[in-house]
Amino acid sequence: MNQQLAGYAPTPAAVRMENHGNAMLKVAMATGQDLFARTGSVVAYEGFVQYEPNPPAVRQIASSWVTGEGAPLMKCSGDGLLYLADYGADVVVVHLDNDALSVNGTNVLAFDAHLQWGVERVKGMAKFAGQGLWNVRIAGTGWVALTSRGTPVVVDCGRGDDETYVDPDALVAWSPALKVKGKRSFKASSLIGRGSGEAYQMAFSGQGVVVVQPSEDSTDRLRIRH
Repeated sequence: MNQQLAGYAPTPAAVRMENHGNAMLKVAMATGQDLFARTGSVVAYEGFVQYEPNPPAVRQIASSWVTGEGAPLMKCSGDGLLYLADYGADVVVVHLDNDALSVNGTNVLAFDAHLQWGVERVKGMAKFAGQGLWNVRIAGTGWVALTSRGTPVVVDCGRGDDETYVDPDALVAWSPALKVKGKRSFKASSLIGRGSGEAYQMAFSGQGVVVVQPSEDSTDRLRIRH
């Protein structure tokens, strides 16, 4: 039996964050290299790892985080290997190199605690949603892990002059440098979105990428801040 299961054993950690299969994240923990992770996402760990749910830093920054937009965060610290997952969703690992990423709150799995982050208004969307739509912006140099309901597609918006249109319910993340605007269309109601009547799309233009998952979340993932 041990030989049959040997193929699933973890390999030695090569970098700070990496995939173990499609749906699990492996994090090499070390003293002084804390991690913010989605509360409840730990499925296993080796070594000495502690966690602090809803730490003060999270409460302060996420005070404008809309209830229900994303799961609360916990702070993980210690030495060892930490394994995270989110109900079998695919895990996408990104290393930021003095760069930034704007992510839907429900798609944030984990990120290095030293990165700068906060909740921000999605520019160009206010007229479509009253006070506007809000997202989580993560910036700096370090590791970020996202979740996707299935294998995502990463669209490079800088390859041409045409805009890239995305169903908001399938959107995972995008480069903050991109210009974003909302678009409504009755003609596209059967093309984008599951509902009938008017289709609502997000249009991206400029230099950067958009990450799209092959599943439409049924919840309002870009909540209106009240």
